[in-house]
Amino acid sequence: MTAPQFLETAHGTKIAYHRTHGISPGVVFLGGFMSDMEGGKATELEAYCKRAGRAFVRFDYQGHGQSSGEFADGTIGLWLKDALAVIDQLTEGPQILVGSSMGGWIALLAAKARRARIKGLAGIAAAPDFTVRHWAELSDADQQTILRDGRLEVYSDYGPDPYIFTRDLFDDGWQNRVNHGPIDLDIPVRLIQGTCDPDVPWQTAMSIADNLTGDDTEVILVPGGDHRLSERNDLARLVRTVDALAKDIS
Repeated sequence: MTAPQFLETAHGTKIAYHRTHGISPGVVFLGGFMSDMEGGKATELEAYCKRAGRAFVRFDYQGHGQSSGEFADGTIGLWLKDALAVIDQLTEGPQILVGSSMGGWIALLAAKARRARIKGLAGIAAAPDFTVRHWAELSDADQQTILRDGRLEVYSDYGPDPYIFTRDLFDDGWQNRVNHGPIDLDIPVRLIQGTCDPDVPWQTAMSIADNLTGDDTEVILVPGGDHRLSERNDLARLVRTVDALAKDIS
């Protein structure tokens, strides 16, 4: 694993990143909640872009991976600022955003904020507005813990460290909702979604597609697919999808 470079942002995050120079459209990978840029989807896309001679960037949000800050201090709005800083300062020309889980939410927000630059989007188990759904699914006791203490720690099957949900995360998530009405984007969008995803219901991909205002949206359902979609056939499907997007945009 090679050492990353770092981008100092105006809003205070020291972002760790890996960048590959190449042709346009470039590809930017946006990871998920408590994930980092060393995961299989990010590195597989990097390998594809190197083979294709295509520009590529993967990075860690604040409090993730090798970037600065504490995870518990992060919010959707802050991580969006990280993503926009990467797009603005580390890429040139048209870009395709590839967002995994929470990264799909941030990708949609970033595409709306940088319409002149973002020419395509691929979501893998995209989870826009997941904080709204998660709050509704919490027990009354857990909701009261967050309201009283400002945070809740939840253990999962994805690793030994607990997921930290803060009141700021939920409040900010509500302000940054994107899938509660029309999503005004007129770019090609591909949504890859497993039908057995325990964290993001497959119907989420359908609702995103229904809300997008553009006329070039496809939902790719993976029968039996889980949330990570990181098996060899899943990675091959992702590369095919991004490659086709890039060729269409070119």
